Amino acid sequence: MRKKLTRTSLLINEIPVLVKIYDEPRDNARASMTKNGAILRLPIGLKTDKRNELLQWFEEWLGTQLSDEKRKKALVGRTYKHGDTLAIFNQTYHIHFEFQNRQSHTANLKNKTIELKLSKNDSEAHRQKAIRQLISRVVGQDCMVEFEKRVDYWNNKYFQEAINTIRLKNNQSNWGSCSSKKNLNFSTRLLFANQASIDYVIVHELAHLKELNHSSKFWKIVADIMPNYKEQEEWLKVNGHICQF
Repeated sequence: MRKKLTRTSLLINEIPVLVKIYDEPRDNARASMTKNGAILRLPIGLKTDKRNELLQWFEEWLGTQLSDEKRKKALVGRTYKHGDTLAIFNQTYHIHFEFQNRQSHTANLKNKTIELKLSKNDSEAHRQKAIRQLISRVVGQDCMVEFEKRVDYWNNKYFQEAINTIRLKNNQSNWGSCSSKKNLNFSTRLLFANQASIDYVIVHELAHLKELNHSSKFWKIVADIMPNYKEQEEWLKVNGHICQF
């Protein structure tokens, strides 16, 4: 029998959660969290009563996860409403919603106000996901010039390497990356961090322009420039869950 995927959203304690439900060949039910929502895996061919029982268990399990603030942020991220403000990277943005009878969501920035035109036809969970992505993109574009100046400062002072591109992207899997083509990518989540941690990630990726690995030689480059880099690594590890759009 083939696996079946159902995409939906659930309102748990007034919090919209994106959910994927897999019916697949297995003997028991399993629930898990991802950075994009929650997953429930069910055995294929369950009777209606048993399926409903497991769905109820899953909702209760989600409620338990959402009672922990760190897990809540990891599961559903930040939620936004009209009139909110967002303080990030020494900037303050105002959030403005306008609901329209449209299929997609769009955003633009005007005088530090992020104007979002939102579809009235979408679910709240999917709408909030789109809002987070749009705000990340708008803020990343607005902060790009100042962020590039910070990269240039560290590069000019210690590395003097040619850089092909610098990008701020809504990356959830890492804080930054460096390619063999000398492209530097940084997560927009980094904009929520303190300046020392931002600088550490910049130095880390610039060091990869000289050593595209994590060898002892690479770490010596980082340590010579930033002897306390492990403190910034620890800050990102402990506080990474609050660095979310």
